[in-house]
Amino acid sequence: MDNIVSITLIGFSVGVLGTGIGGLLALFLDEPGNRFLSFILGFSAGIMLTIVCFDLLPEAFDRGNFVLGIAGIVAGVLVIIIADDKIHMHETNIPLGTASFTKMGILIGIGVALHNFPEGLAIGSGFIATKELGIGISLVIAIHNIPEGISMAAPMRVGGMSKFKALFYTVLVGMPMGLGAFIGAMLGEISQTFIAFCLAFAGGTMLYITCGELIPGSSNLHIGRTSSIGLILGFLVGLFITK
Repeated sequence: MDNIVSITLIGFSVGVLGTGIGGLLALFLDEPGNRFLSFILGFSAGIMLTIVCFDLLPEAFDRGNFVLGIAGIVAGVLVIIIADDKIHMHETNIPLGTASFTKMGILIGIGVALHNFPEGLAIGSGFIATKELGIGISLVIAIHNIPEGISMAAPMRVGGMSKFKALFYTVLVGMPMGLGAFIGAMLGEISQTFIAFCLAFAGGTMLYITCGELIPGSSNLHIGRTSSIGLILGFLVGLFITK
């Protein structure tokens, strides 16, 4: 039980610190440059790719079987696609003007909160699988959440929201990760099959976020080599984390 409590606290800490640091950066950098954001997104994508491909998914296949692993990946991708569709559907109703930036930041925050729950499952089930895997997943998710915090807090500030409220909301959206870590750890201790499915599920969500959001977003923010350099550096750092 003590182990589950510790894993839950780690999940809360990773979620809150990741988006919170991103929020702080957005507050100090009132208008973070596109080149900076492009590099951070590319760096996050590179780390996430190595964690997913060389650590998360291999562990899932080792603990389960090929069919279960594929099912988990597909389920994770579908859940994120549905969540993204819901967010984008509401984004089309945002009117133009300064107030739209505040609403945009809130909608991004909802999306981040939805992403954080399955990522919390990955942390919880990862720690139950091996301590090293849990630490690796926690590090990459924390780094990944920094640009999400920036992308959420920056439009809120442009829309006129106070620094304190913007920071509070970026911290708040990290909390579902603690709940996910708790559930992942609880059920992971009961069933090795559930661990395998959770790891594959989280791998699918993280793979979609990387390929569908981080890499394209990084490339679109700045035309040049910045995103590619960030991606390669992140990939190399990810190799050190997985080894």
